[in-house]
Amino acid sequence: MSQDPKAGKLWGGRFSEATDEFVERFTASVTFDKRLYRADIAGSIAHATMLAKQEILTTEESEKIIQGLGQIKDEIEAESFQWSVSLEDVHMNIEAALTKKIGDVGKKLHTGRSRNDQVATDIRLFMRDGIDAVSVAIRQVQKGIISLAEKETETIMPGFTHLQTAQPVSFAHHLMAWFEMLQRDYERMQDCRKRVNISPLGAAALAGTSFPIDRNMTAELLGFDKPAANSLDAVSDRDFAIEFCAAASLLMTHLSRISEELIIWTSAQFDFIELPDRFCTGSSIMPQKKNPDVPELVRGKSGRVYGHLVSLLTLMKSQPLAYNKDNQEDKEPLFDTLDTINDCLKAFADMIPAIKAKKESMRTAALKGFSTATDLADYLVRQGMAFRDAHEVVGKAVSYGVEKNKDLAAMSLEELQVFSPEIKQDVFSVLSLEGSLNARNHIGGTAPAQVRLAIEAAKKVIK
Repeated sequence: MSQDPKAGKLWGGRFSEATDEFVERFTASVTFDKRLYRADIAGSIAHATMLAKQEILTTEESEKIIQGLGQIKDEIEAESFQWSVSLEDVHMNIEAALTKKIGDVGKKLHTGRSRNDQVATDIRLFMRDGIDAVSVAIRQVQKGIISLAEKETETIMPGFTHLQTAQPVSFAHHLMAWFEMLQRDYERMQDCRKRVNISPLGAAALAGTSFPIDRNMTAELLGFDKPAANSLDAVSDRDFAIEFCAAASLLMTHLSRISEELIIWTSAQFDFIELPDRFCTGSSIMPQKKNPDVPELVRGKSGRVYGHLVSLLTLMKSQPLAYNKDNQEDKEPLFDTLDTINDCLKAFADMIPAIKAKKESMRTAALKGFSTATDLADYLVRQGMAFRDAHEVVGKAVSYGVEKNKDLAAMSLEELQVFSPEIKQDVFSVLSLEGSLNARNHIGGTAPAQVRLAIEAAKKVIK
């Protein structure tokens, strides 16, 4: 006996044969888009409420639909809801369950809308919640950075360019650079949220609907800022999802850079910090090893998120207006991006405030590599020497220091005066690590006084 082509299909009237079993599985998305159930039910409740207000449904019909949707939500959250691949996606699974629960009234819910505007609405609602969660997680990491920085304003470490010793800096100053990177990530998320928070509901399949719907009402009920202005664009574009993945990629770039520093600093060659044991693992063969696995994984997961961004860009680049089935492929990269960045942020929020600074190792490293050479050049400029001449004088002093294996601060006054008679006894306050830090006492500088001000300003930012 042949299968009824309409069996289980809410769109089966047009078709004369059943969907091929492979095609049914290949085109189904319910295995992953069921995560949208809260957004889907919220959108349907708003739609049903509006339909009643516009007298497209009766109040009784709307209330029956809303009650049924509430029951379905409870079943899903109790994990007693039966998902069906044959019903393709989250929308048709919920609609079919609603009709089974409340009868033919359930079939009226889809009046004045399409799965096209329905899924676009669901994704925006889901993403809005996701962005809010990511924003909270970024703030938690920033709080951890501030907590550690407050303890380390006087801790001196070498600052680097090209991974070569450049100038001494406060460890807290370095940490607050991380804060600033993440602050821009936070702001990008907030900016992206503005473009996410626009309602496609009521755009229907592509051209709107002939029913007298109130799109402003559903937008307001769902907490959107406004309805989308063009029905074709509303159902077809996913640039808001691409923008989110771009912001997420930049976030992962920053987390990866921080991870790289943590990995380097925990090495025996640097020995600047110690990570708590709970964020590390050992070796199966080398008993002495303490591997910084969490930062390494975060660094590696950046490539995963970059890949999702490229996937969505490629997905969208050749699509004609309006909706195309290609857009089913937007969800898994988007979902995984959210999951990945949230997990990475959670790990960092717990790990960073628990970092132990090895102050003596940092200080010893800062004393190497002629880190106060620029201070000596600045000193000579203040004595009236042109900077380029001062640069040459200090370069020769450094060359001498390399030959004698002696840092500038370790040289005698007589040795320094060989290079310039302008150098006096007071130069040694300039050549000290503390003197170098305190000399940079301006906004954005590494002087501990400025770093403390930066920390207080950061606390106000994240309130």
